[in-house]
Amino acid sequence: MEYIYDLLNLIPFEWLEYDFMKNAFLAVLLITPLFGLLSTMVVSNRMAFFSDSLGHGAFTGLAIGAVVGIISPMQSLILFSVVFALLITWIKNKSSASTDTIIGVFSSTGIALGLMMMSYGGGFNKFSNYLIGDVLSITTQELVSLLLVLVLVFVLWGLMFNKLLVLSINQSFARSRGIDVMLTEGIFAAMVAVVVAISIQWVGLLIINSLLVLPAAAARNVSNSVKQYHAVSIGSAMISGVAGLILAYYFNMAAGATIVVIAAVIFFITLLLKPRFVR
Repeated sequence: MEYIYDLLNLIPFEWLEYDFMKNAFLAVLLITPLFGLLSTMVVSNRMAFFSDSLGHGAFTGLAIGAVVGIISPMQSLILFSVVFALLITWIKNKSSASTDTIIGVFSSTGIALGLMMMSYGGGFNKFSNYLIGDVLSITTQELVSLLLVLVLVFVLWGLMFNKLLVLSINQSFARSRGIDVMLTEGIFAAMVAVVVAISIQWVGLLIINSLLVLPAAAARNVSNSVKQYHAVSIGSAMISGVAGLILAYYFNMAAGATIVVIAAVIFFITLLLKPRFVR
């Protein structure tokens, strides 16, 4: 880690003089490509509401870990988020009810159950920082965990990309090509759930869904191919992450919220430029 710090010291910026800012900068470089990549399929498959519900489910997992105390809150958060995502996927594929209705039921139940458990015994304030997030609090051990998740997601993405792409076009077409729709959706949902779960303490429950929507939404406005779509989505996520972190440092603002605002600004700029790019 000291070697990486020495490399960062070569960058002539005042805000990189502090170790906590170095950690935050590295975290942004690891987190934002994940959101940019996953965002492409979230937007293409119209899963914005689903990704929002995962944040609510993650909060319930955190509450279970805090109240029960058998495992750490973070372990509980990740485990419950994955189970929550897989359960929504399974019911969505088995039930005749509309997808929005199913997700709405799970989302509202998840956040209500989490708030109820957190408020039990007056322990809510201890975990209220998860609502807003604080990327400046990330540790070197957590950076290693982020790196492992980044590698895992990119490997799975490489193995599953063609199936996900076909699935985003049409489910019936995907089935006709021999693709197990529920399994593919389940693996993707689990990936999103893990990324949301590990990132929620640094980004914040209230705004984490924005980072799963805005990068790809901006990319669609100025992209004419799948490669462009992915490159612009990842690029816009990383630009908003770094710019938001720097602005948050100099103006003493919440980093997660600032990053989302920058991502929103990029979206509106690409929306204005859309007629020039999209043929």
